[in-house]
Amino acid sequence: MEGLIGLIIIVAVVIVAISVFLSFVPIGLWITAFFSGVRVGIFTLIGMRFRRVAPSRIVNPLIKATKAGLNLNIDKLEAHFLAGGDVNRVIDALIAAQRAEINLEFERAAAIDLAGRDVLQAVQVSVNPKVIETPKIAAVAKNGIEVIAKARVTVRANIERLVGGAGEETIIARVGEGIVTTVGSAETHKDVLENPDLISRTVLNKGLDAGTAYEILSIDIADIDIGRNIGAQLQTDQAEADKRIAQAKAEERRAMAVAKEQEMKAAVEEMRAKVVEAEAEIPRAMASALREGNLGVMDYYNMKNVMSDTDMRNAISKIKKDPKKDNQE
Repeated sequence: MEGLIGLIIIVAVVIVAISVFLSFVPIGLWITAFFSGVRVGIFTLIGMRFRRVAPSRIVNPLIKATKAGLNLNIDKLEAHFLAGGDVNRVIDALIAAQRAEINLEFERAAAIDLAGRDVLQAVQVSVNPKVIETPKIAAVAKNGIEVIAKARVTVRANIERLVGGAGEETIIARVGEGIVTTVGSAETHKDVLENPDLISRTVLNKGLDAGTAYEILSIDIADIDIGRNIGAQLQTDQAEADKRIAQAKAEERRAMAVAKEQEMKAAVEEMRAKVVEAEAEIPRAMASALREGNLGVMDYYNMKNVMSDTDMRNAISKIKKDPKKDNQE
């Protein structure tokens, strides 16, 4: 009985040991690679385990590349995986480039992948160009009319400039700049409407794809509309601004006139005060002259008669000047 239990324990230990060995040593993957024509040493696969590299992430793409006729080094694939690259996508891009007869080396494909670009998509765009549609771009001709245009840019990926080249945003910005320049140099908006291909020719001649990851094949104006009359609006705004300036200056002059009028009124009031003060001194002076004998009684009465005569003449002159009294007469 004890011998049977010992045998069972030994069998269990052997099974566990074999399971651990098979989970650590990818025998199945090694057999698959062997019959696929890929020579990978079993110790190489064990070394990948120690380097914390999933052997299937390296061996399966290598099998795919070998079947496609590519001669690749497993160490380069593992190095690219350790650098954070997508080995399977790089292999797919290399196979696609080989089928399309595009010269693409593994080092360049790996660099493109590590740069953050989709290398497979880049190869596909090289084979099948894509269309980038710009948003509506507004520009103003010399006659002040706004022209709103939308363009479709057909581009093809440039494999040589994918690393360090500008992206789609730069293409859109440069095309927009070319549209604004072309419309802005036109004498009237009618010139642009009659010849929309003028925009395409001008933009293409500027070499807008320089320094980008794409090669511009064509630029087509998809839509063109007329917007606002910017020139008239600017003139209206300028006239409104001039009117406000004139109103401000007129208000300033009015305020100065009011201040001057107030100043004149104050001066008149001051003069009246002085006249009243001077008139108040007259009785005193006459009394002093009478006491001192410088003025006689008859002289005083003659002066009063002259003053009464003067008042009467003033009253008569006012009556003659009154139009209502003239009409009544």
